[in-house]
Amino acid sequence: MAKGDDIEERLLDFAVRILNLCTHLPKTSAGRHVAGQLMRSGTAPAPNYAEARSAESPNDFVHKLKICLKELNESRIWLLIVKKSQMISAENLANIIAECDALCRIINSSIKTSRERNQT
Repeated sequence: MAKGDDIEERLLDFAVRILNLCTHLPKTSAGRHVAGQLMRSGTAPAPNYAEARSAESPNDFVHKLKICLKELNESRIWLLIVKKSQMISAENLANIIAECDALCRIINSSIKTSRERNQT
């Protein structure tokens, strides 16, 4: 397994979980709005991470990872909105919110590590 394959796989799994979650949101105007936003932000980190892995420079790598992190942070907020609005039970959201938080920490750590390496 190449370096980064495990994270890419987790991001792919996260995207699929987001898609599955969105199909269970209410078919109301609010549910459709949140589903659309969450689908966009929740499926974006995986392809952005793949783009980062084939970055043209260390700065490009960090830039693409930062986009990935932004999308994960947005997804986290939409998941919290779903939870607070009780569109889906908190129990059913706990694992995906925890995974989103873990992915945010991993990507943030990668950004910091890459920046430190580029400064030397």
